[in-house]
Amino acid sequence: MPISVTINGHAHTLDIEPDTPLLWALRDTLGLTGTKFGCGISACGACTVLVNDRAVRSCMFPISQVDGANVTTIEGLAVDGTLHPVQQAWIDQQVPQCGYCQSGMIVAVTALFKEFARPTDEDIDATITNICRCGTFVRVRRAIHAIADAGGREHA
Repeated sequence: MPISVTINGHAHTLDIEPDTPLLWALRDTLGLTGTKFGCGISACGACTVLVNDRAVRSCMFPISQVDGANVTTIEGLAVDGTLHPVQQAWIDQQVPQCGYCQSGMIVAVTALFKEFARPTDEDIDATITNICRCGTFVRVRRAIHAIADAGGREHA
């Protein structure tokens, strides 16, 4: 059963098993390797992508559920060579340590700003459940607040 999906603004028709996790369709079928495999049980968030502007953990999300949807991966956030404000904040605030989880974290924070213009610490705690084994959570929070202080939703 072919799956029609728009990924990072480009239409694709994928002829793969409908229960294939979105993560593997992105990485193995389309070569979009910015989205990472972490735990495989939807717990860590390294595989987070946006489906119709909603953050989802792609390791357990069947490709059949994105038929007709818009998917955005870390590769699709920058526009015309200009980093997305969340990506720029990550650089400005020196968020990454090892960096492995950061593509999923950046995408999750992008979704956060689609819901909250000026997220509070409580909003962040409730929404950003990604795991960073290096413990960069203080820098993540600092980057989120810097984006909010710069204009929040309209900048992210």
